[in-house]
Amino acid sequence: MALDDLDELYRDSILEHSRNPRHREQIEDPDLTAVRANRFCGDEVHLQIALDDSGRIVRIGLQGVGCAITQASGSMMADALRGKTLGEADELSEAFRGMMQGRDNPVESPLDALAGVRQVPIRIKCALLSWSTLDDGIKKHRKRK
Repeated sequence: MALDDLDELYRDSILEHSRNPRHREQIEDPDLTAVRANRFCGDEVHLQIALDDSGRIVRIGLQGVGCAITQASGSMMADALRGKTLGEADELSEAFRGMMQGRDNPVESPLDALAGVRQVPIRIKCALLSWSTLDDGIKKHRKRK
């Protein structure tokens, strides 16, 4: 892998989010919860989401352990989800998954900082772990409703 590729992978925003992840608090009495782990590397994500009366995400708790990419992706995801409905969260998750698969997103986003991850295929699972946890939580929440 070329040094330029590594620079792309570990952009400043990724490093900032991995060193100082946002939304680390545990949400008491959440509307949505999920846990997911990557058994191959040991990365793990615990997610809680609180919704307001209109179904918008008002609080997000994201805890876990993992590499810089896992931590940064989760932190950036939590920032991006605030104020969204679960339907909008689904759309954002699908767009992020598409970006990881090489599809371009016509809407610019802070999540674009993670686009370099797709150049290192083994790290794509790291970037997707929080998103997969979100998807699990939304599905579980919808089944309960």
